Amino acid sequence: MDDVIFRSPRKRGRVAVFLSGRGSNFMAIREAVRRGDINVDIALVFSNRVDAPGLAKAREWGLKTLFLNPKLFASREEYDRAVIQELEQRQIDLVCLAGYMKVLTPELCDAFQHRIVNIHPALLPSFPGLHVQQKAIDWGVRFSGCTVHFVAAEVDLGPIILQAVVPVLQDDTEETLAARILVEEHRIYPEAVRLYFEGRIEVRGRRVFILEPEA
Repeated sequence: MDDVIFRSPRKRGRVAVFLSGRGSNFMAIREAVRRGDINVDIALVFSNRVDAPGLAKAREWGLKTLFLNPKLFASREEYDRAVIQELEQRQIDLVCLAGYMKVLTPELCDAFQHRIVNIHPALLPSFPGLHVQQKAIDWGVRFSGCTVHFVAAEVDLGPIILQAVVPVLQDDTEETLAARILVEEHRIYPEAVRLYFEGRIEVRGRRVFILEPEA
């Protein structure tokens, strides 16, 4: 058996949510926090787009927000160094990517190794990248779904935490399949965050094990 290389903390966590659009998964996480299902504080909602609807919604809910304009930085690396500084100053425990349409640099991935998670609308490692619902239809797969995974420098290749499966129907369009997958995204993303801060996620090699709750 592979050695344990990471185990998530058992604590009340400080979460930063990164988004570029409406952030429906951010809203699902926030609703789970409001219900008391997840032992976290949403300490920051961050965006690379000043007009992101999710940023406006976060302000409406009284959450702390931050926009950094990528055009003011000479490179992706310089931008992500500023992001790292902001996260460290706010003592962020976990970053949740919720439709953040910017590839993270290896420096940011390494600085927050096993502390950045993402939701992808396919069953990884199948169909990484963009427009994956249409790819699933084009390939004729019978099942698709979504994946919560740790973020690594290689896009969509970090260790898998949770997955949910949905059938691909013969008359599906990209939009109808995406809508059915989104329902499952909103279910398993908050669940993964809950497990993380219950100290129940353990990484061995590239595999993630979900531990039984402590007595």
